[in-house]
Amino acid sequence: MHICQIFCTFAAVLVLGGTKMSIRKFFVEYRSEMVFGLALTAAMVLSYILAPLIPIDLFRKIIYPMQNTAIITVLLINTWAMIRHTNGIRVRYVYAWITGTFSVVMIAGTCYHMYVNADLQPAEGIFGFEGWEMVGGDLIAWLLLAYPSELLQPGWLTLKGALKRIVPVIVLGVIDMLVPYDLRWLMALVPAVWVALILKHVRDYRIYTEENYGSVEQTDEKWVVRYLLMVLVLGMSYIYLCFSDEPTRLFTQQWLMLFVLVYTNDQIIFRSKPWIEEAAKETVEDETVTDTKETPTGSNAEYRAALEEWMQREKPYTNPEFRLMDLRQVLPLNRTYLSQLINAEYGCNFYQFVTRYRIEDAKQLMTDHPDMKMQDIAEQCGFSSPTVFARIFARETGQTPSEWNSHMGGGKFVKNKR
Repeated sequence: MHICQIFCTFAAVLVLGGTKMSIRKFFVEYRSEMVFGLALTAAMVLSYILAPLIPIDLFRKIIYPMQNTAIITVLLINTWAMIRHTNGIRVRYVYAWITGTFSVVMIAGTCYHMYVNADLQPAEGIFGFEGWEMVGGDLIAWLLLAYPSELLQPGWLTLKGALKRIVPVIVLGVIDMLVPYDLRWLMALVPAVWVALILKHVRDYRIYTEENYGSVEQTDEKWVVRYLLMVLVLGMSYIYLCFSDEPTRLFTQQWLMLFVLVYTNDQIIFRSKPWIEEAAKETVEDETVTDTKETPTGSNAEYRAALEEWMQREKPYTNPEFRLMDLRQVLPLNRTYLSQLINAEYGCNFYQFVTRYRIEDAKQLMTDHPDMKMQDIAEQCGFSSPTVFARIFARETGQTPSEWNSHMGGGKFVKNKR
């Protein structure tokens, strides 16, 4: 487990380094994701404890073939479904390519075990897998991590980008075969480094969304964190797999893989709003505006006065999809200048700027209409849901809407009736 501790420390430094986010705030923000990861880790450990109790013949002849068949079936369904739901979004084509390639790898692996290595005997020595098999495992990890990489960095998946991650693994594998030193530890840690780097991109993406969007609650960066945690648990399982000589050790790895694929398929295809993908597409569309070399002709004070007058008169923040670029309706500035103006004049990013207006509007509504329902207040103030409204209000004021309304508004707050 010391490997996992080293990785977690490394990942925390990458994620938190260079930001103002404290460790406490990080765990509060991602507490549900942390619980999810811990629960999956506990399930993995329990599964490895119970796996030796499975009769070997039952596992080899029935359970393992059924697991492999299920994984291949899900991969093929994922590929077909993703092709049907690409909607012109490049990252979905990438995921279809990933699942299609993965299915070919799984079919080849199944044929190998059925006809070449039918006894499933572990290799001699402490490692259950040889170096070349670990290279194959790292390449599978690369496939699993290619989707979030492309999602957070549109256009990343090029031949050059792919080789940057694949070549070091292959080189390690070749060196491992040529020198008398065991380099399989390094091969086992490579996917962990990839996960840590993607977590850094999650942080960068969070900063980007808060600087450009008035609502970030529907972004999928938390789902990406859950996905990375699943891949990390799968990686820890794979490391154990490499050391264990238990004939039934593949049982845990197989059901974990199946769980990741099913969960991922549901999240990617059936999400009500693939916000990250839409944001990536919007970023490309906004490039011509963003890169316009417009020089401000007015002062910050003039721009601030015009902005505040427009915000109070038009109340654009009541639109849950209010974006930084919408400020161009009143300010003739490109994205860079707009962001700098908000940061300089209000000491916050665009998301925080919009949230302040929404909270103040909500307070006014609760004061004027103390019996107003939470759902109505959330809708009128631009929050995506009553749950989001309640959480953000409590975070910003230190009180729930009900508590604030009772103490400050002077009325009894009416919650939604189910």
